[in-house]
Amino acid sequence: MTKPDADRSSSIVGVLAFAGIIASVMQTLVIPLIAQFPQLLHTTPSNASWIVTSTLLVAAVTTPVAGRLGDLYGKRRILLLSTIPLIAGSIVCALSASVLPMIIGRGLQGMGVGIIPLGISVMRDVLPAEKLGSAVALLSASLGIGGALGLPLSAAVAEHSNWRVLFWGAAVLSALIAAAVWVAVPESAVRGSGGFDYAGAVGLGAGLVALLLAVSKGGTWGWGSATTVGLFVAAAVVLLIWGWWELRINDPLVDLRVTARPPVLLTNAASVVIGIAMYSSSLIVPQLLQLPTETGYGLGQSMMAMGLWMAPSGLMMMAISPLGARLSAARGPKVTLTAGALVIAAGYGLTTALMGSTWGLLVAICVINGGVGLAYGAMPALIMSSVPLSETASANSFNTLMRSIGTSVSAAVIGVVLAQMSMDFHGHSVPTEGGFRTGLFIGCGVAVLAAALASLIPMRRPNAPATATEVAEPVATRA
Repeated sequence: MTKPDADRSSSIVGVLAFAGIIASVMQTLVIPLIAQFPQLLHTTPSNASWIVTSTLLVAAVTTPVAGRLGDLYGKRRILLLSTIPLIAGSIVCALSASVLPMIIGRGLQGMGVGIIPLGISVMRDVLPAEKLGSAVALLSASLGIGGALGLPLSAAVAEHSNWRVLFWGAAVLSALIAAAVWVAVPESAVRGSGGFDYAGAVGLGAGLVALLLAVSKGGTWGWGSATTVGLFVAAAVVLLIWGWWELRINDPLVDLRVTARPPVLLTNAASVVIGIAMYSSSLIVPQLLQLPTETGYGLGQSMMAMGLWMAPSGLMMMAISPLGARLSAARGPKVTLTAGALVIAAGYGLTTALMGSTWGLLVAICVINGGVGLAYGAMPALIMSSVPLSETASANSFNTLMRSIGTSVSAAVIGVVLAQMSMDFHGHSVPTEGGFRTGLFIGCGVAVLAAALASLIPMRRPNAPATATEVAEPVATRA
Protein backbone atom coordinates (compact mmCIF):
# COMPACT_ATOMS: atom_id res chain seq x y z
CA MET A 1 0.00 0.00 0.00
CA THR A 2 1.44 3.37 -1.06
CA LYS A 3 1.67 6.03 1.60
CA PRO A 4 -0.42 9.16 0.91
CA ASP A 5 1.31 12.43 0.06
CA ALA A 6 1.68 15.26 2.57
CA ASP A 7 -1.57 17.03 1.61
CA ARG A 8 -3.64 13.87 1.82
CA SER A 9 -1.95 12.87 5.08
CA SER A 10 -2.99 16.20 6.59
CA SER A 11 -6.56 15.61 5.40
CA ILE A 12 -6.62 12.15 6.98
CA VAL A 13 -5.36 13.52 10.30
CA GLY A 14 -7.82 16.42 10.24
CA VAL A 15 -10.82 14.21 9.44
CA LEU A 16 -9.98 11.59 12.07
CA ALA A 17 -9.28 14.24 14.73
CA PHE A 18 -12.61 15.92 13.93
CA ALA A 19 -14.35 12.54 14.16
CA GLY A 20 -12.71 11.79 17.50
CA ILE A 21 -13.69 15.17 18.97
CA ILE A 22 -17.33 14.82 17.87
CA ALA A 23 -17.55 11.23 19.16
CA SER A 24 -16.19 12.32 22.55
CA VAL A 25 -18.47 15.40 22.69
CA MET A 26 -21.34 12.91 22.97
CA GLN A 27 -20.04 11.87 26.39
CA THR A 28 -20.61 15.29 28.00
CA LEU A 29 -23.37 16.56 25.72
CA VAL A 30 -26.19 16.11 28.24
CA ILE A 31 -24.43 16.94 31.52
CA PRO A 32 -25.76 20.54 31.80
CA LEU A 33 -29.26 19.21 31.02
CA ILE A 34 -29.37 16.39 33.58
CA ALA A 35 -31.15 18.50 36.21
CA GLN A 36 -33.78 19.54 33.63
CA PHE A 37 -34.50 16.13 32.12
CA PRO A 38 -36.96 14.97 34.83
CA GLN A 39 -39.20 17.93 33.95
CA LEU A 40 -38.53 17.84 30.20
CA LEU A 41 -39.20 14.11 29.87
CA HIS A 42 -41.79 13.72 32.65
CA THR A 43 -39.76 11.26 34.68
CA THR A 44 -37.91 10.89 37.99
CA PRO A 45 -34.30 12.01 38.63
CA SER A 46 -33.36 8.36 39.14
CA ASN A 47 -34.71 7.38 35.72
CA ALA A 48 -33.14 10.44 34.10
CA SER A 49 -29.70 9.39 35.36
CA TRP A 50 -29.87 6.44 32.94
CA ILE A 51 -29.48 8.96 30.12
CA VAL A 52 -25.81 9.21 31.13
CA THR A 53 -25.38 5.62 32.32
CA SER A 54 -26.67 4.06 29.09
CA THR A 55 -24.00 5.84 27.04
CA LEU A 56 -21.29 4.64 29.39
CA LEU A 57 -22.45 1.02 29.35
CA VAL A 58 -22.91 0.76 25.59
CA ALA A 59 -19.56 2.44 24.90
CA ALA A 60 -17.78 0.01 27.22
CA VAL A 61 -19.36 -3.04 25.58
CA THR A 62 -19.07 -2.02 21.93
CA THR A 63 -15.60 -0.40 21.86
CA PRO A 64 -13.58 -3.67 22.08
CA VAL A 65 -16.02 -5.31 19.66
CA ALA A 66 -15.52 -2.50 17.11
CA GLY A 67 -11.76 -2.83 17.49
CA ARG A 68 -11.75 -6.55 16.73
CA LEU A 69 -14.12 -6.11 13.79
CA GLY A 70 -11.83 -3.41 12.44
CA ASP A 71 -8.83 -5.73 12.60
CA LEU A 72 -10.76 -8.48 10.79
CA TYR A 73 -12.84 -6.65 8.21
CA GLY A 74 -11.21 -3.27 7.66
CA LYS A 75 -10.83 -0.30 9.98
CA ARG A 76 -12.27 2.27 7.56
CA ARG A 77 -15.34 0.08 7.01
CA ILE A 78 -16.02 -0.22 10.75
CA LEU A 79 -15.30 3.51 11.19
CA LEU A 80 -18.06 4.27 8.70
CA LEU A 81 -20.42 1.78 10.34
CA SER A 82 -19.73 3.41 13.73
CA THR A 83 -21.11 6.73 12.45
CA ILE A 84 -24.52 5.15 11.73
CA PRO A 85 -25.54 4.71 15.41
CA LEU A 86 -24.16 8.20 16.13
CA ILE A 87 -26.51 9.69 13.54
CA ALA A 88 -29.46 7.46 14.47
CA GLY A 89 -29.00 8.00 18.20
CA SER A 90 -28.87 11.78 17.80
CA ILE A 91 -32.09 11.76 15.78
CA VAL A 92 -33.84 9.48 18.30
CA CYS A 93 -32.81 11.83 21.13
CA ALA A 94 -33.97 14.91 19.22
CA LEU A 95 -37.42 13.35 18.71
CA SER A 96 -37.79 11.94 22.23
CA ALA A 97 -40.77 12.98 24.31
CA SER A 98 -40.17 10.50 27.15
CA VAL A 99 -37.21 8.99 28.95
CA LEU A 100 -37.10 5.53 27.32
CA PRO A 101 -36.37 6.63 23.73
CA MET A 102 -33.88 9.16 25.12
CA ILE A 103 -32.03 6.34 26.92
CA ILE A 104 -32.07 4.25 23.71
CA GLY A 105 -30.76 7.18 21.67
CA ARG A 106 -28.00 7.88 24.16
CA GLY A 107 -27.02 4.22 24.06
CA LEU A 108 -26.72 4.42 20.28
CA GLN A 109 -24.54 7.50 20.63
CA GLY A 110 -22.26 5.53 22.96
CA MET A 111 -21.47 3.13 20.13
CA GLY A 112 -19.52 5.90 18.41
CA VAL A 113 -16.68 5.98 20.97
CA GLY A 114 -14.96 3.18 19.04
CA ILE A 115 -14.17 5.76 16.36
CA ILE A 116 -11.15 6.97 18.36
CA PRO A 117 -9.18 3.70 18.73
CA LEU A 118 -10.13 2.70 15.19
CA GLY A 119 -8.85 6.03 13.90
CA ILE A 120 -5.56 5.61 15.77
CA SER A 121 -5.10 2.19 14.17
CA VAL A 122 -5.87 3.56 10.71
CA MET A 123 -3.18 6.18 11.25
CA ARG A 124 -0.62 3.53 12.12
CA ASP A 125 -1.39 1.69 8.89
CA VAL A 126 -1.59 4.55 6.38
CA LEU A 127 0.41 7.59 7.57
CA PRO A 128 4.08 8.26 6.85
CA ALA A 129 6.35 7.55 9.82
CA GLU A 130 7.26 11.21 10.34
CA LYS A 131 3.62 12.21 10.82
CA LEU A 132 2.46 9.29 12.93
CA GLY A 133 3.53 10.39 16.41
CA SER A 134 1.89 13.83 16.41
CA ALA A 135 -1.23 12.52 14.64
CA VAL A 136 -1.76 9.71 17.15
CA ALA A 137 -1.21 12.12 20.05
CA LEU A 138 -3.81 14.55 18.68
CA LEU A 139 -6.44 11.88 18.04
CA SER A 140 -5.91 10.23 21.40
CA ALA A 141 -6.23 13.60 23.14
CA SER A 142 -9.51 14.22 21.29
CA LEU A 143 -11.23 12.05 23.91
CA GLY A 144 -10.59 14.82 26.43
CA ILE A 145 -10.81 17.72 23.99
CA GLY A 146 -14.35 16.83 22.96
CA GLY A 147 -15.38 16.22 26.54
CA ALA A 148 -14.19 19.69 27.59
CA LEU A 149 -15.69 21.48 24.59
CA GLY A 150 -19.01 19.68 24.98
CA LEU A 151 -19.74 21.43 28.28
CA PRO A 152 -19.88 25.06 27.05
CA LEU A 153 -21.64 23.99 23.86
CA SER A 154 -24.44 22.17 25.64
CA ALA A 155 -24.63 24.84 28.35
CA ALA A 156 -25.10 27.56 25.71
CA VAL A 157 -27.87 25.61 24.02
CA ALA A 158 -29.51 24.80 27.36
CA GLU A 159 -29.63 28.49 28.32
CA HIS A 160 -30.43 30.13 25.00
CA SER A 161 -32.23 27.63 22.77
CA ASN A 162 -34.43 24.53 22.67
CA TRP A 163 -32.62 21.48 24.01
CA ARG A 164 -33.55 19.46 20.90
CA VAL A 165 -31.27 21.71 18.83
CA LEU A 166 -28.36 20.07 20.62
CA PHE A 167 -29.20 16.65 19.22
CA TRP A 168 -30.12 17.85 15.74
CA GLY A 169 -26.71 19.52 15.63
CA ALA A 170 -25.09 16.28 16.80
CA ALA A 171 -26.86 14.39 13.98
CA VAL A 172 -25.61 16.86 11.36
CA LEU A 173 -22.03 16.72 12.70
CA SER A 174 -22.13 12.91 12.76
CA ALA A 175 -23.30 12.86 9.14
CA LEU A 176 -20.42 15.19 8.24
CA ILE A 177 -18.02 12.74 9.91
CA ALA A 178 -19.35 9.89 7.78
CA ALA A 179 -19.01 11.92 4.57
CA ALA A 180 -15.49 13.11 5.46
CA VAL A 181 -14.28 9.59 6.33
CA TRP A 182 -15.77 8.26 3.10
CA VAL A 183 -13.94 10.89 1.02
CA ALA A 184 -10.62 11.35 2.84
CA VAL A 185 -9.68 8.16 4.72
CA PRO A 186 -8.26 5.22 2.75
CA GLU A 187 -8.80 1.61 3.75
CA SER A 188 -5.86 -0.15 5.35
CA ALA A 189 -4.60 -3.33 3.73
CA VAL A 190 -3.61 -4.76 7.12
CA ARG A 191 -5.97 -7.51 8.31
CA GLY A 192 -6.11 -9.87 11.23
CA SER A 193 -6.69 -13.57 10.77
CA GLY A 194 -9.37 -15.92 12.07
CA GLY A 195 -13.01 -15.33 12.90
CA PHE A 196 -15.01 -13.21 15.31
CA ASP A 197 -15.37 -14.47 18.88
CA TYR A 198 -19.13 -14.12 19.49
CA ALA A 199 -19.06 -15.93 22.84
CA GLY A 200 -16.20 -13.70 23.99
CA ALA A 201 -18.10 -10.57 22.96
CA VAL A 202 -21.20 -11.68 24.92
CA GLY A 203 -19.12 -12.65 27.95
CA LEU A 204 -17.12 -9.42 28.04
CA GLY A 205 -20.28 -7.38 27.51
CA ALA A 206 -22.13 -9.13 30.35
CA GLY A 207 -19.20 -8.78 32.73
CA LEU A 208 -18.68 -5.11 31.94
CA VAL A 209 -22.37 -4.25 32.24
CA ALA A 210 -22.51 -5.90 35.68
CA LEU A 211 -19.30 -4.18 36.82
CA LEU A 212 -20.12 -0.71 35.53
CA LEU A 213 -23.72 -0.86 36.74
CA ALA A 214 -22.47 -1.68 40.23
CA VAL A 215 -19.87 1.10 40.11
CA SER A 216 -22.12 3.78 38.62
CA LYS A 217 -25.30 2.97 40.57
CA GLY A 218 -23.84 1.71 43.85
CA GLY A 219 -24.14 5.13 45.47
CA THR A 220 -27.84 5.30 44.62
CA TRP A 221 -28.72 1.69 45.43
CA GLY A 222 -26.41 1.46 48.45
CA TRP A 223 -22.94 -0.09 48.35
CA GLY A 224 -24.03 -2.86 50.70
CA SER A 225 -27.34 -3.57 48.99
CA ALA A 226 -28.07 -7.02 47.59
CA THR A 227 -28.30 -5.60 44.05
CA THR A 228 -24.92 -3.87 44.15
CA VAL A 229 -23.09 -6.75 45.83
CA GLY A 230 -24.77 -9.25 43.51
CA LEU A 231 -23.61 -7.27 40.46
CA PHE A 232 -20.03 -7.13 41.72
CA VAL A 233 -20.05 -10.90 42.33
CA ALA A 234 -21.63 -11.56 38.93
CA ALA A 235 -19.02 -9.34 37.24
CA ALA A 236 -16.17 -11.20 38.93
CA VAL A 237 -17.54 -14.62 38.01
CA VAL A 238 -18.43 -13.73 34.42
CA LEU A 239 -15.10 -12.00 33.72
CA LEU A 240 -13.14 -14.93 35.17
CA ILE A 241 -15.05 -17.34 32.93
CA TRP A 242 -14.54 -14.97 30.01
CA GLY A 243 -10.78 -14.90 30.66
CA TRP A 244 -10.68 -18.70 30.82
CA TRP A 245 -12.50 -18.85 27.48
CA GLU A 246 -10.28 -16.25 25.79
CA LEU A 247 -7.15 -18.20 26.72
CA ARG A 248 -8.50 -21.41 25.18
CA ILE A 249 -9.66 -20.39 21.73
CA ASN A 250 -7.59 -19.67 18.65
CA ASP A 251 -9.20 -16.35 17.69
CA PRO A 252 -10.10 -14.50 20.90
CA LEU A 253 -11.87 -11.15 21.05
CA VAL A 254 -9.00 -9.89 23.24
CA ASP A 255 -5.67 -11.70 23.13
CA LEU A 256 -4.98 -11.89 26.86
CA ARG A 257 -1.49 -13.25 26.30
CA VAL A 258 -0.63 -10.04 24.46
CA THR A 259 -2.32 -7.87 27.10
CA ALA A 260 -0.33 -9.70 29.78
CA ARG A 261 2.95 -8.49 28.30
CA PRO A 262 4.44 -6.07 30.87
CA PRO A 263 4.42 -2.98 28.60
CA VAL A 264 0.76 -3.54 27.64
CA LEU A 265 -0.36 -4.59 31.12
CA LEU A 266 1.29 -1.65 32.88
CA THR A 267 0.10 0.83 30.24
CA ASN A 268 -3.48 -0.39 30.64
CA ALA A 269 -3.17 -0.22 34.45
CA ALA A 270 -1.84 3.33 34.20
CA SER A 271 -4.71 4.15 31.81
CA VAL A 272 -7.30 3.18 34.42
CA VAL A 273 -5.63 5.42 37.00
CA ILE A 274 -5.18 8.31 34.55
CA GLY A 275 -8.89 8.00 33.75
CA ILE A 276 -9.68 8.41 37.45
CA ALA A 277 -7.41 11.46 37.74
CA MET A 278 -8.73 13.09 34.57
CA TYR A 279 -12.41 12.73 35.43
CA SER A 280 -12.11 13.78 39.08
CA SER A 281 -11.38 17.37 38.09
CA SER A 282 -14.35 17.33 35.69
CA LEU A 283 -16.62 16.39 38.59
CA ILE A 284 -15.25 18.88 41.11
CA VAL A 285 -14.31 22.09 39.27
CA PRO A 286 -17.72 22.72 37.61
CA GLN A 287 -19.43 22.44 41.01
CA LEU A 288 -16.98 24.86 42.62
CA LEU A 289 -17.59 27.33 39.81
CA GLN A 290 -21.38 27.16 40.09
CA LEU A 291 -21.99 27.00 43.85
CA PRO A 292 -23.23 30.30 45.33
CA THR A 293 -20.65 32.63 46.83
CA GLU A 294 -22.66 32.56 50.08
CA THR A 295 -21.18 29.12 50.80
CA GLY A 296 -17.82 30.81 51.35
CA TYR A 297 -16.03 28.77 48.67
CA GLY A 298 -18.40 28.69 45.70
CA LEU A 299 -17.72 31.10 42.85
CA GLY A 300 -21.30 31.87 41.79
CA GLN A 301 -20.94 31.31 38.03
CA SER A 302 -23.86 30.55 35.72
CA MET A 303 -24.02 27.29 33.77
CA MET A 304 -22.90 29.08 30.63
CA ALA A 305 -20.03 30.85 32.39
CA MET A 306 -18.91 27.56 33.93
CA GLY A 307 -18.71 25.98 30.48
CA LEU A 308 -16.67 28.89 29.16
CA TRP A 309 -14.25 28.71 32.08
CA MET A 310 -13.79 24.98 31.41
CA ALA A 311 -13.37 25.25 27.61
CA PRO A 312 -9.71 26.44 27.53
CA SER A 313 -8.66 23.23 29.27
CA GLY A 314 -9.83 21.26 26.25
CA LEU A 315 -7.89 23.54 23.93
CA MET A 316 -4.85 23.03 26.16
CA MET A 317 -4.98 19.31 25.41
CA MET A 318 -4.97 20.09 21.70
CA ALA A 319 -2.04 22.49 22.06
CA ILE A 320 0.05 20.14 24.18
CA SER A 321 -0.35 17.00 22.04
CA PRO A 322 2.36 17.97 19.45
CA LEU A 323 4.80 18.66 22.30
CA GLY A 324 4.02 15.25 23.74
CA ALA A 325 4.70 13.65 20.36
CA ARG A 326 8.11 15.34 20.18
CA LEU A 327 8.95 14.21 23.70
CA SER A 328 7.95 10.65 22.81
CA ALA A 329 10.10 10.75 19.68
CA ALA A 330 13.09 12.05 21.65
CA ARG A 331 12.80 10.11 24.91
CA GLY A 332 10.16 7.44 24.35
CA PRO A 333 6.42 7.35 25.19
CA LYS A 334 7.14 5.90 28.64
CA VAL A 335 8.79 9.20 29.62
CA THR A 336 5.86 11.15 28.17
CA LEU A 337 3.30 9.09 30.09
CA THR A 338 5.23 9.50 33.33
CA ALA A 339 5.66 13.23 32.77
CA GLY A 340 1.96 13.61 31.95
CA ALA A 341 0.93 11.93 35.19
CA LEU A 342 3.27 14.14 37.20
CA VAL A 343 1.90 17.27 35.48
CA ILE A 344 -1.64 16.15 36.41
CA ALA A 345 -0.53 15.75 40.04
CA ALA A 346 1.01 19.25 39.97
CA GLY A 347 -2.23 20.63 38.54
CA TYR A 348 -4.20 19.15 41.43
CA GLY A 349 -1.72 20.70 43.83
CA LEU A 350 -2.37 24.08 42.20
CA THR A 351 -6.13 23.51 42.41
CA THR A 352 -6.07 23.13 46.18
CA ALA A 353 -4.17 26.43 46.44
CA LEU A 354 -6.08 28.39 43.78
CA MET A 355 -9.66 27.16 44.24
CA GLY A 356 -10.74 30.52 45.66
CA SER A 357 -10.89 32.30 42.27
CA THR A 358 -12.14 31.61 38.77
CA TRP A 359 -8.79 32.52 37.22
CA GLY A 360 -6.98 30.28 39.68
CA LEU A 361 -9.19 27.33 38.79
CA LEU A 362 -8.72 28.08 35.08
CA VAL A 363 -4.93 27.90 35.45
CA ALA A 364 -5.08 24.73 37.52
CA ILE A 365 -7.51 22.88 35.22
CA CYS A 366 -5.40 23.84 32.19
CA VAL A 367 -2.33 22.33 33.88
CA ILE A 368 -4.28 19.16 34.69
CA ASN A 369 -5.56 18.77 31.15
CA GLY A 370 -2.13 19.57 29.74
CA GLY A 371 -0.88 16.54 31.66
CA VAL A 372 -3.82 14.49 30.40
CA GLY A 373 -2.92 15.50 26.84
CA LEU A 374 0.64 14.23 27.35
CA ALA A 375 -0.53 10.98 28.91
CA TYR A 376 -3.32 10.25 26.43
CA GLY A 377 -0.97 10.77 23.50
CA ALA A 378 1.64 8.39 24.92
CA MET A 379 -0.70 5.47 25.67
CA PRO A 380 -1.43 4.37 22.06
CA ALA A 381 2.26 4.61 21.18
CA LEU A 382 3.12 2.29 24.07
CA ILE A 383 0.35 -0.12 23.13
CA MET A 384 1.14 -0.20 19.40
CA SER A 385 4.85 -0.75 19.99
CA SER A 386 4.04 -3.95 21.91
CA VAL A 387 1.30 -5.69 19.90
CA PRO A 388 1.24 -7.36 16.46
CA LEU A 389 0.40 -5.11 13.54
CA SER A 390 -2.81 -7.07 12.87
CA GLU A 391 -4.14 -6.45 16.42
CA THR A 392 -3.72 -2.69 16.78
CA ALA A 393 -7.42 -1.81 16.61
CA SER A 394 -8.49 -4.35 19.23
CA ALA A 395 -5.54 -3.46 21.49
CA ASN A 396 -6.24 0.28 21.24
CA SER A 397 -9.95 -0.35 21.85
CA PHE A 398 -9.15 -2.33 24.98
CA ASN A 399 -6.94 0.53 26.18
CA THR A 400 -9.80 2.98 25.57
CA LEU A 401 -12.01 0.67 27.62
CA MET A 402 -9.51 0.85 30.50
CA ARG A 403 -9.72 4.65 30.47
CA SER A 404 -13.54 4.43 30.52
CA ILE A 405 -13.44 2.11 33.52
CA GLY A 406 -11.25 4.69 35.25
CA THR A 407 -13.77 7.47 34.65
CA SER A 408 -16.56 5.26 36.03
CA VAL A 409 -14.57 4.50 39.16
CA SER A 410 -13.79 8.20 39.52
CA ALA A 411 -17.48 9.12 39.35
CA ALA A 412 -18.28 6.57 42.05
CA VAL A 413 -15.42 7.48 44.41
CA ILE A 414 -15.74 11.26 44.11
CA GLY A 415 -19.52 10.96 44.33
CA VAL A 416 -19.25 9.07 47.63
CA VAL A 417 -16.73 11.57 49.05
CA LEU A 418 -18.81 14.62 48.14
CA ALA A 419 -22.03 12.99 49.37
CA GLN A 420 -20.50 12.01 52.72
CA MET A 421 -18.82 15.39 53.25
CA SER A 422 -21.82 17.62 52.65
CA MET A 423 -23.89 20.22 54.49
CA ASP A 424 -27.38 21.70 54.33
CA PHE A 425 -27.52 24.98 52.40
CA HIS A 426 -30.95 26.60 52.17
CA GLY A 427 -32.63 23.22 52.17
CA HIS A 428 -30.21 21.61 49.68
CA SER A 429 -27.34 19.24 50.39
CA VAL A 430 -24.08 20.61 48.96
CA PRO A 431 -20.51 19.34 49.35
CA THR A 432 -18.37 21.10 51.94
CA GLU A 433 -15.09 22.79 51.15
CA GLY A 434 -13.38 19.91 52.93
CA GLY A 435 -15.17 17.46 50.65
CA PHE A 436 -13.90 19.24 47.54
CA ARG A 437 -10.37 19.37 48.94
CA THR A 438 -10.50 15.66 49.74
CA GLY A 439 -11.59 14.92 46.17
CA LEU A 440 -8.73 17.03 44.83
CA PHE A 441 -6.23 15.22 47.05
CA ILE A 442 -7.55 11.91 45.71
CA GLY A 443 -6.99 13.17 42.15
CA CYS A 444 -3.45 14.18 43.04
CA GLY A 445 -2.74 10.84 44.73
CA VAL A 446 -3.95 8.69 41.85
CA ALA A 447 -1.94 10.80 39.39
CA VAL A 448 1.20 10.06 41.42
CA LEU A 449 0.22 6.37 41.37
CA ALA A 450 -0.12 6.55 37.57
CA ALA A 451 3.38 8.02 37.33
CA ALA A 452 4.72 5.17 39.48
CA LEU A 453 3.04 2.57 37.24
CA ALA A 454 4.34 4.28 34.10
CA SER A 455 7.88 4.30 35.48
CA LEU A 456 7.73 0.50 35.74
CA ILE A 457 6.98 -0.01 32.03
CA PRO A 458 9.99 -1.86 30.57
CA MET A 459 12.16 0.16 28.24
CA ARG A 460 12.57 -1.22 24.75
CA ARG A 461 15.58 -3.51 24.35
CA PRO A 462 17.72 -3.30 21.21
CA ASN A 463 16.15 -6.50 19.82
CA ALA A 464 12.63 -5.71 21.00
CA PRO A 465 9.72 -5.05 18.61
CA ALA A 466 9.85 -1.75 16.77
CA THR A 467 8.09 1.32 18.00
CA ALA A 468 4.77 2.38 16.53
CA THR A 469 6.50 4.85 14.25
CA GLU A 470 9.04 2.31 13.07
CA VAL A 471 6.38 -0.32 12.46
CA ALA A 472 4.31 2.10 10.40
CA GLU A 473 7.12 2.67 7.89
CA PRO A 474 7.23 -0.80 6.28
CA VAL A 475 3.51 -1.50 6.31
CA ALA A 476 3.36 -1.68 2.53
CA THR A 477 5.85 -4.53 2.41
CA ARG A 478 4.04 -6.53 5.05
CA ALA A 479 0.47 -5.95 3.91
